Amino acid sequence: MTGQTHVTLELDDIQRGVLSPRPTPYAATYILFRIDDRAHGRELMRRASAVVTSAADSVSPLGETWVSVAVTCHGLRALGVPRESLDTFAWEFRQGMAARAKALGDTGESSPENWEPPLGMPDVHVVLVALAPDSAQLEAAVDRARPAYHRLSGVTAIWRQDCHALPTETEPFGYRDGISHPAVEGSGIAGSNTLETPLKAGEFVLGYRDELGGVQTLQPEVLGRNGSYAAFRKLHQRVGAFRRYLRDNATGPEDEELLAAKIMGRWRSGAPLALSPSHDDPSLDADPYRNSFLYQQDDPAGFITPGGCHIRRGNPRDAAVAGVPRLHRMIRRGTVYGPPLPEGVLEDDGADRGLMFAFIGAHLGRQFEFVQSEWMNDGVFFGAGNARDPIIGSNDGPGDFTIPRRPVRQRLQSLPRFVVTRGGEYCFMPGLSALRWLGDLED
Repeated sequence: MTGQTHVTLELDDIQRGVLSPRPTPYAATYILFRIDDRAHGRELMRRASAVVTSAADSVSPLGETWVSVAVTCHGLRALGVPRESLDTFAWEFRQGMAARAKALGDTGESSPENWEPPLGMPDVHVVLVALAPDSAQLEAAVDRARPAYHRLSGVTAIWRQDCHALPTETEPFGYRDGISHPAVEGSGIAGSNTLETPLKAGEFVLGYRDELGGVQTLQPEVLGRNGSYAAFRKLHQRVGAFRRYLRDNATGPEDEELLAAKIMGRWRSGAPLALSPSHDDPSLDADPYRNSFLYQQDDPAGFITPGGCHIRRGNPRDAAVAGVPRLHRMIRRGTVYGPPLPEGVLEDDGADRGLMFAFIGAHLGRQFEFVQSEWMNDGVFFGAGNARDPIIGSNDGPGDFTIPRRPVRQRLQSLPRFVVTRGGEYCFMPGLSALRWLGDLED
């Protein structure tokens, strides 16, 4: 690993959606576009460069409101990006998420043939994301972005997904979300874990040194510099099934909440088991150090925070696992969609609800795909065979989850699939200079 050195990020050229945590509460929307006319697509890129919020714009008249734009590989082709430039992008990006389904665990109900159109299809070229603290400000953000694609007959909006914060400010399963995020060297944005050294900027933004000392670049350099890869996924959550499973495997309400905490690694309030092992402590929500904990020294065997729980799989921190955790850190964003299932209801009502998940990083393969395939959908990395993540793992019935405890461990069996992938895309979020470069392309 390389030592810590000062780095200056070109924040005015990096999209704000790359580095800024989501506001709480929030409202958001994802709008997908198809480019039918190359000239109009390029004009969209030119206009977008004037609409997209930069990471330097942390204090603006719009407050915690911003617009981001990403482009798929099909979109870059539709814009006329030369083949020699396309060949310098990550091969996972060039393949697309649908083609990577098996590696990601998107099988069975989650396989691409069951995805919601047009997700995963060649028609998805551009993804516009607007985010704001509430619905009124969100519509203002969308209105601000509308001039980018207004009256461009060769650019067609083909899909929209509105998202919002639930009244409880939790995700649909009832857990406080968006608690953990890494510090990025040079960003000026503090990470949530004071015990974690800031990660090299090149782990998340192209054109800077990463943890291995390398620099990810594209050809020409302007196309890649200050850009990031992004993975967007629509994840449908079976809230009733999750509640029913907890109820069926617990001895009572208190045990049910403990079981929910052991599965996630946090209590519903967001309080980590590592800091509050025996009971929920909502007061930790106001504690700036509520995410500052490690595993190896205090809990190597997972008696407090099980090795197979969701948050320990996603970020093993200092735990002894196969792989170096810092090389697989990623920026994760989650936005809720759909109506909440009423409290106490144990049967899903057929409504579509879940999470729009977004990964941001500079290494699709060793960040998002590695975590998804090796840590979420396998257990070999911490000695648990083929056990999958109990919440988002691609379980189909025979899955199990072990909770270490004395004198006898608890083992949950026949885990159903609680989360179904409804679609997704691999995208590239260009820097603002790259957006202008795309707009100035000529045949």
